[in-house]
Amino acid sequence: MDKNIDWANLGFGYIQSEYRYISNFKDGKWDDGVLSTDANVTINESAGVLQYAQTCFEGLKAYRTKDGNVVCFRPDLNAKRMADSCRRLEMPVFPEDRFIEAVEKVVKANIDIVPPYGSGATLYLRPYMFGSNAVIGVKPATEYQFRIFVTPVGPYFKGGVKPITLRVPDFDRAAPRGTGHVKAGLNYAMSLHAIVDAHNQGYNENMYLDSATRTKVEETGGANFIFVSKDGTVITPKSDTILPSITRRSLMYVAEHCLGLKTEEREVLVDEIKDFTECALCGTAAVLSPVARVVDHSKDIFVAKDTENMGEITKKLYDTLTGIQMGRIEAPNGWIKVIQ
Repeated sequence: MDKNIDWANLGFGYIQSEYRYISNFKDGKWDDGVLSTDANVTINESAGVLQYAQTCFEGLKAYRTKDGNVVCFRPDLNAKRMADSCRRLEMPVFPEDRFIEAVEKVVKANIDIVPPYGSGATLYLRPYMFGSNAVIGVKPATEYQFRIFVTPVGPYFKGGVKPITLRVPDFDRAAPRGTGHVKAGLNYAMSLHAIVDAHNQGYNENMYLDSATRTKVEETGGANFIFVSKDGTVITPKSDTILPSITRRSLMYVAEHCLGLKTEEREVLVDEIKDFTECALCGTAAVLSPVARVVDHSKDIFVAKDTENMGEITKKLYDTLTGIQMGRIEAPNGWIKVIQ
């Protein structure tokens, strides 16, 4: 591929890389897996993924650090979360150690397109699995394909870390990103209508509330929430129907153990967010994006003190986490997987 990429102006989108990793499950076992230059997937018209959406995916990044290493951030947690998704969907688990090995292989094979340190860009990895053989009748497939492709990306939200605006939609997602107590990442498709509608109305994202009472904050279509109270407590919603974000988990650890802040994971009522001083979205793609305003039926229910810049604590969280990821700050034990 053309490696003359304008890293500083790179958006969050797909750029085809040279290599991807592929492994097939058949007759009750996974094959050894290969690196391939073929970006196309060929499957039967009645494949389980097409007929019954038997598929799941993960997302993680590779970074070029200050000292010149290429690293991944906590890939073991992505391996575990994908295994949880597979169990929930009656799919064979791709072994967690092989998941990490595949990540290492595909990053090494595409090492030339890991963006340079300080560019603001990263290499995004998309591991995914799907039912590949013909199935008719609601039942699990018997053959599966596990793949990882990579693509260099810039910031998820245009403008980088500039504050964004959210709205509370009139409708819920038809299905959550999480799956109850299994806590596995599954399906984004049911939130697409809501996000397109939000964009048409001039908002960056939606603030989804719990479907039972519509009184509690849950997540957005593609990220989790972090709030800061007036006394400086870092708060994140607790719910069995939201995605168990690795970034959120890491940020809460950073807040408590690196910055010495008080933290709470609890139910967050929509009525109380007007009293918070900071609000941000967090996830692999977004990292940590500050929220300027949240609007509910044309009424502001949250307005940040500074609608043009990150809040004080949000910035400390962002700087510390990205510092760990980029090698500027010593990482907690086991957080960084050195690829090269």
